[in-house]
Amino acid sequence: MHRLSLLGAALVLAGCASVSPDGLRSDVAQLTAGRTAGVQAALPAADAAAKAQAHESIQRWLAEPLTQDAAVRIALLNNPGLQARLAALGVADAERVQAITLPNPHFSLGRFANSHEREIERTLAFSLLDLITLPWRTERQTERLQIATLQAAQDVVTLAADTRRAWLRAVAAEQVAATHERMVQAAEAGTELARRMASVGNWSRLQLAREQAVLHEAHSQRARSRLAAATAREDLNRRLGVWGTQAQYQLAAQLPPLPAAALPADGIEATALRERLDVQTARRQLDTRAVRVGWSRAGAVFGDIGLAYSRNTAAERDGGHRDTTRGWELELPLPLFDWGGAARTRAQAEVEQAAAQLQDTAVRARSEVRSAWLTYRTALDLARQQQSQVVPLRQFISEETTLRYNGMLASVWDMLAEARNSTQAVANAIEAQRDFWLAETDLQLALTGTSPGALQGLASGAATAPTPQGH
Repeated sequence: MHRLSLLGAALVLAGCASVSPDGLRSDVAQLTAGRTAGVQAALPAADAAAKAQAHESIQRWLAEPLTQDAAVRIALLNNPGLQARLAALGVADAERVQAITLPNPHFSLGRFANSHEREIERTLAFSLLDLITLPWRTERQTERLQIATLQAAQDVVTLAADTRRAWLRAVAAEQVAATHERMVQAAEAGTELARRMASVGNWSRLQLAREQAVLHEAHSQRARSRLAAATAREDLNRRLGVWGTQAQYQLAAQLPPLPAAALPADGIEATALRERLDVQTARRQLDTRAVRVGWSRAGAVFGDIGLAYSRNTAAERDGGHRDTTRGWELELPLPLFDWGGAARTRAQAEVEQAAAQLQDTAVRARSEVRSAWLTYRTALDLARQQQSQVVPLRQFISEETTLRYNGMLASVWDMLAEARNSTQAVANAIEAQRDFWLAETDLQLALTGTSPGALQGLASGAATAPTPQGH
């Protein structure tokens, strides 16, 4: 009775199955809520009006100094790679509907004649196996679509995290480049002073060469910092999907300040096991494969089952007598050689494979979130040390050196050297602050997102499972 009700429900679903009007974008948005780098961002829509509205929003965000929240919003609306991925999800949805749609019945018409009579044969046939396996195929295609939706959600979450990282690197690179510009100015002043003192004989050529070497090193560091800023900006452009005049935006002046308190380590493993997309996919795939064991054997044993209705009409040529016969025809394969043992073994092995994948995914999730939190905590401590201890100490030393210079207790070279050291300390503090926010992004991804490429292995494992079809 349960099988009949399940079959009836599957018939109803097959009769009214249709593709999602938004290409499952709403499902992806629901999965990614709270996972896109702390930003409630919209996904690209398919209709023209929504695209025009998104373009206006992007232009408005680019006209202002670009914040990290705006960068994530632009990337999710404008990145061509994500748009292609969402379009592929729509293709998967259409394939699901096609796979669970019952095939059209076959109608055959034959006319046979001899010297005594003429016979007309009419047959209406359809595959009974497609009807019997409809609940299995519906469940199977639903699983595949769920995995495809989770993969698209993974791409959204990964793009949001990558965009945030690119923004952090670009802003930090511009800040560091500005500090190296000040270091070059200080080195140029020292070299010019050394050249004047050497010209009047107060300095040796060796002392002048040392200052010139400092200047050349400062120029090299400035060139490298400018290159780093340019490449970091181009990386951000690729995430945003902008080019031409759109790429002439202005970045925010500085990185966000450090948080007042660190995220606690309590419960991070439980959160990862509950929220991560790869763990959800592995658990769902195990449940589905466990249910599919019985269907796999039935499909292998019975193969193609056909049901047909025939109506034959025979008419005599001489007397005109007509004789009509009607009947049903059932076609069943004989399981003489294949009793479904291999199919059953494969289905059981797939269940074991899915169970092992779930365990591996859970172990990896636990380990990754612990490593991410340790990196996060260490990066926060280092950034705080740079900002609260190293930079103030360097500023104090620079101020004291200036006072000593005013009192003729320190030379101008001591003052210039301390200015360079203080500027370098600021650059180190900026890089430490950047590293903390990068670690914080990785921690959030490990808590609620997924590992890069984790779902590809699950999807490939699901794709290898066969779907029973008629021959």
